Amino acid sequence: MENFIVTTTRKQDSTQETFAEELSLKLGGKFIKREDFSLDTLKKTYDAENILLVKKNSLSIVTADGELFFHPNTAHLRIKNLRCGAGDRLIDALKISDGSTVLDCTLGLGSDAIVESFIAGAAGKVVALEINPLIAEVVSYGLKNFSDDSLHILEAMRRVEVINADCAEFLKTCPNDSFDVVYFDPMFRRPIKKSSGLNSIRPLADNRPLTLEIIREAYRVAKLRVVMKEHSGSTEFERLGFKVLGGGKYSSIAFGVIDKSY
Repeated sequence: MENFIVTTTRKQDSTQETFAEELSLKLGGKFIKREDFSLDTLKKTYDAENILLVKKNSLSIVTADGELFFHPNTAHLRIKNLRCGAGDRLIDALKISDGSTVLDCTLGLGSDAIVESFIAGAAGKVVALEINPLIAEVVSYGLKNFSDDSLHILEAMRRVEVINADCAEFLKTCPNDSFDVVYFDPMFRRPIKKSSGLNSIRPLADNRPLTLEIIREAYRVAKLRVVMKEHSGSTEFERLGFKVLGGGKYSSIAFGVIDKSY
């Protein structure tokens, strides 16, 4: 992982500093007392690519392209629509319901995992993998501590289990048929420019394409199906053996599935 430091806001208390020091030890970064230095000055002084910033009630990552922090984002609206009886393209693709188990191999900022958890409910399980330890820490902390939302959304957040792991390695440790569905949302090689909310995550994201070996492992682990989200018209679906689902005629994204057949 690229060089990073851990620090606090200028106005901090001893609790924030202690937490920042603990995070630096856990993640392998260097803890720096903020004092009155600007973040840019700290970056230059310590030759840091990124800064893990400990605030009063949240964490964020300051990257070259902006500040990455946890927020339920579109999950709030999507869950509201689901509660009103409207559909959701991801849920339609996953075909999950109350009690389902999902292995989300690409946590990112967590919106999809929250929606999955809402549908799976307390009887189900959503395990979300994130290869970058900084993203995993920020999003995991947010899922556990974010409070400005409806109770049913907060409950869905709390149920998501975040694991800092490479999906290629994690899948190998899973027994056959151990999750109902395995889901991938790889970082698009061709960015959707209007998705400015994703700009801050790009410097930290894993841009490697999925491999056939990973998909084979996912197929082994999934009891029902493997699902992938990609650009509409992406050649990745064909390369990896996914059948593209209909729907979302005017959308820039599409979903592909590989159903488990016995």
